[in-house]
Amino acid sequence: MIKVSKIEYYLPELVLTNEDLEKEFPEWSSERIQEKVGISQRHISAENETVLDLAVKSSEKLFESYDREKIDFILFCTQSPDYFLPTTACILQDKLELRKNIGAMDFNLGCSGFVYGLAFAKGLIAGGIAKSILLITSETYTKHINPKDKGNRSIFGDASASAIIEKAENGTDYKFCLGTDGSGAENLIVKKGAFRTDFELNPENEFEPENLYMNGPEIFNFTIENIPGLVKETMEVNGLTMDDIDHFVFHQANSFMLNYLRKKTKIPAEKFYIDMEKTGNTVSATIPIALKNMMDKGMLKEGDKILVAGFGVGYSWGATILEI
Repeated sequence: MIKVSKIEYYLPELVLTNEDLEKEFPEWSSERIQEKVGISQRHISAENETVLDLAVKSSEKLFESYDREKIDFILFCTQSPDYFLPTTACILQDKLELRKNIGAMDFNLGCSGFVYGLAFAKGLIAGGIAKSILLITSETYTKHINPKDKGNRSIFGDASASAIIEKAENGTDYKFCLGTDGSGAENLIVKKGAFRTDFELNPENEFEPENLYMNGPEIFNFTIENIPGLVKETMEVNGLTMDDIDHFVFHQANSFMLNYLRKKTKIPAEKFYIDMEKTGNTVSATIPIALKNMMDKGMLKEGDKILVAGFGVGYSWGATILEI
C-alpha cells in the first residue's frame, strides 16, 4: 500500500498566451484556441532551462516542509533529459544534497509516466528497497516543437512536479492496470536525436525530424478505443463501482478529448476534474499538478478515492486508485 504524502510543482517564468499565438498566426483566434483545447496559456522553459533545473525547484519546494534526509530513492520521469548519460536522477541527488546511500534512476515515459512511477514506487516499497521515494515528473516538450507548429504549440507547456511516495499504514492495497501498444509509436514521436538513423519522415510532417510529430486524429482514436476500457478494468480489479470513486483525474491532454472521454465512460461531471487552462498539457506532470491544485482548493478529504489514469506516447496507458 502506498500514499502520496506531498506534491509540489514548478512552472517556468516565461508564459505563452493565446494572444501571443494569435499574433504569430493571424489565421487563428485566441478564443478559438481556448474553445478547442481549453487552454489560455502555457509556461515555456527558457533556452538554457532544462528538466533538471525545473526538478530542483519543484523538489526544493517540497523540502520546505519535508526532511530531505528521509529520501532513499529518486524516480525521475522525463522524455527530454539533460543528457543521454549520465542519468538526470543521479545529478539531481547532488543538486539537492541528498544522501549518497540512495537509489536513483530515470525512466523514459510520457503522459502515463506518473502512474507508472507510482507502480515502480509501490514495488520498491513492497520489496523493502525504499521507504520514502521522490517521484519527479519533469518535462520540456516545447524544446521538441518546431516554432511554426501552431497546433502543438497551442497544447504543450513545460513543468516539473515532485511527489513524496511512502507506505500507507492503513487503507486498501489498490491494484494497477497498465498497457502498451508499440504499433502506434510513430503517431507521437521525435524521430531524430538518438541512434536510429534509417527513419523516414511522415509525408504529412512538414517539420524537421528532430521536432515533435503528433498525429492528432490517431492519438484521439487510440484514447477513445482504450481508455474507457482501462477505467472499467481498474474499477473491476479493485472491486469498485462508479459510485465508490469520489474523483477521476485523467492526464490533462486537452479539454475536448477529456470531455469526450467523460461522456463515453459516463462519469458524472462533478466527479471529473479538468485543470489545464493556465498550464497546458505538461505531459507526465499533468496528473500531479491537478492533484496538488485539488488539495490546495480543499477539494479532497480523508478517505476520498481517486481514480488516476495516464495515457499517450508509446502507446502507453495506466491507471490505479489513490486514497487520501
